[in-house]
Amino acid sequence: MKVILQHNVQKLGKAGDVVEAAPGFFRNFLQPRNLAVLATGGTLKKREEDLEALKKKAELAHQFAVELGEKITALSTIKIQAKAGDGGKLYGKVTNKEIAEELNKALETTLDKRLIKSLDDITALGSYKVIVKVTADVQSDLTVEVVPV
Repeated sequence: MKVILQHNVQKLGKAGDVVEAAPGFFRNFLQPRNLAVLATGGTLKKREEDLEALKKKAELAHQFAVELGEKITALSTIKIQAKAGDGGKLYGKVTNKEIAEELNKALETTLDKRLIKSLDDITALGSYKVIVKVTADVQSDLTVEVVPV
């Protein structure tokens, strides 16, 4: 019997897919857990409308990510103040959290610290390259300049 998956089901398909399932599997597993519905004329039409809405939502999210990436690239450099000892060695490290906080202040947004990948450990005064990966296909380069307090 043909069913429309409402959620991802391992070894069967992704949400929105129309797949063939055994009647007992649908009746005993998929339907009670709201993982799938029968593929009728009405549910197929609703599926098409839902896919259109998801496509528009994904397009808007991608557009927002591209704009944010452009803003980060235009910013190009942020300065972080840190305590340093003799020879410019820092007391501790500059973390992704600190970089994210400064970036959020500069751009007035809320970037997660996990989106920031520093190429080197930031343990001394100077300039460092950092990659901000907004989404899987949108990333921007940024220079972090560490200055003494």
